[in-house]
Amino acid sequence: MQILTVENLSKGYGEKVLFDNISFHIAEQQRIGLIGVNGTGKSSLLKIIAGLDTADSGKIVHANHFRVEYLPQNPSFEEDSSVLDQVFYGDSPLIQLLREYEQALADLQVAPDDEKRQTRMFSVQTRMDAADAWESNTQAKMILTQLGLHDFSQRVSELSGGQRKRVAMARALIQPADLLILDEPTNHIDNETVEWLEEYLSRYKGALLLVTHDRYFLDRVTNRTFELDKGKLYSYEGNYAAFLEKKAEREENEAATESKRQNLLRRELAWLRRGAKARTTKQKARVQRAEELRDRVVEGPAAKMEMALGASRLGKKVIEIEGINKGFGDRKLIQNFSYIVLPGDRVGIIGPNGSGKSTLLNMLAGRIQPDSGSLEVGTTVKIAYYTQGSVEMDEKLRAIEYVKEAAEVIQTSNGESITASQMLERFLFAPHMQWTPISRLSGGERRRLYLLRTLMGEPNVLFLDEPTNDLDIQTLSILEDYLEQFPGAVITVSHDRYFLDRTVDHLFAFEGQGVIRHYNGNYSEYLEERREEKAVQQAIAEPVEKNEKPSSNRGNNRTKKLSYKDQKEWDEIEGKIAALEERSVRLKEEIATSGSDYGKVEKLFAEEQHVATELEAAVERWAELSAMIEELEQGK
Repeated sequence: MQILTVENLSKGYGEKVLFDNISFHIAEQQRIGLIGVNGTGKSSLLKIIAGLDTADSGKIVHANHFRVEYLPQNPSFEEDSSVLDQVFYGDSPLIQLLREYEQALADLQVAPDDEKRQTRMFSVQTRMDAADAWESNTQAKMILTQLGLHDFSQRVSELSGGQRKRVAMARALIQPADLLILDEPTNHIDNETVEWLEEYLSRYKGALLLVTHDRYFLDRVTNRTFELDKGKLYSYEGNYAAFLEKKAEREENEAATESKRQNLLRRELAWLRRGAKARTTKQKARVQRAEELRDRVVEGPAAKMEMALGASRLGKKVIEIEGINKGFGDRKLIQNFSYIVLPGDRVGIIGPNGSGKSTLLNMLAGRIQPDSGSLEVGTTVKIAYYTQGSVEMDEKLRAIEYVKEAAEVIQTSNGESITASQMLERFLFAPHMQWTPISRLSGGERRRLYLLRTLMGEPNVLFLDEPTNDLDIQTLSILEDYLEQFPGAVITVSHDRYFLDRTVDHLFAFEGQGVIRHYNGNYSEYLEERREEKAVQQAIAEPVEKNEKPSSNRGNNRTKKLSYKDQKEWDEIEGKIAALEERSVRLKEEIATSGSDYGKVEKLFAEEQHVATELEAAVERWAELSAMIEELEQGK
């Protein structure tokens, strides 16, 4: 069933057309990935569907009570509010009730003996019971905890950019919606959180529309793909892998159609050149057709980007790291780490947010110094550093002027010369865009321009800090092709699993307390080994309980009475069930009254789930024993 229809939608800024007369629909529980080069209008389309922007023309049709929840790339908040205030933000009855409960709880904690506050708390709890809202309350706090947010009373003004994104994500996931729109949800979150998000979205009940550069995420989450390309929207059934196959087929068909058009055009032009007189209606129509064929603009498939750029000569000594340590206050980030960077190294740096990945990269670049240990850089090393943070650009400069500040001409590895204009075109800046002022470029286009300028200096050592955060998939593919042929060393911090698998062959994995593990292999291989290690550790930590199963041989050789073990279990099981039921009730009450102590809530919730599992097993066992006794009674 369709829940939203877009008809003939158009949007542009000045002379720049983002999309023109596009139409599509979204059905219940569809999982749609929206892809396209930065600057083609992906975020603009999401905002229009979310009701935060307007189109130049066209319309969007949906039911009256249709609800959309939108996660922007750069969320904004009320700075003085708390994390929980922002998570329980909205006007749905459930969210309003959860917000009212949290406020009543906070007020009661300030003055626990105040009768008015006690009465209000009892009233809200009664309504929570009636609305069956306790699970939603606990789920909200569990989502926050899973996203790495533990202090729910913390002010938003105190949060980092990554923490703000997580708060916004929690709010988007918690709010009830028919359509959930996510703009780059995997930015600023680590790999474990990305995997959790994949699993969570697989169970999401509403429809999903998302923009992301994470190709594994697209492959695992989506079942339909929209592509914005040169103002048009193409729709493909299937995930990212299916999209690649079907887009190739489309471009082959378009190439075949264009070839036929060119052949027909040649014939028509040859007829015109022979000087045929256009006296009859038929001849006039043929002249008109030839002119239309000649003037028709056809967008062909993008050319393959050859990225065999040259690099400055690199000697044998690159960077030698000997026993370095780094910390801030009592917090150890890097402890006694040593490594010798080789000329052809492809190293990925991975680990949780805040573990010290960028700190290590900054030390290698000489931007900060280690607390102890030594770092020696070879004399021939020429480092280019693509940083994660925003870069200051003179917005009055045009794109080509910005690139020419680094170099006007560079050499390829085979000795050919490439101009700044040619490089811009290879990085998806068409000739007419090269003279666009930087102030008129989108955020993604600026990052692409910054990446090109970084590479234009012909470095021989390349540092990349989260390069995938703001680059579109097509630009990432160009970068990956470049790195395959880059003759120097590459060290990259990234959480993008696909990018890591394509570009690195060993890893520095931050595992906490300053420990950095060196792993030979790509990221998927590392993950598999970690899973196996955890499985072994869990098997050691959890001894196997040997439970005797009741005999299935219930024929003539059936025992006429319960075994001593079964009889003892039968005598005790009803008391055990009653105790578990009582414990379950008590835990639910404790969860309801634990308030903003969300660490405690999480532990109580986990214990309550464990008790529920035990209770279910006990009831099943009671049924088994009861059946055995009934059979014995009948066999007497």
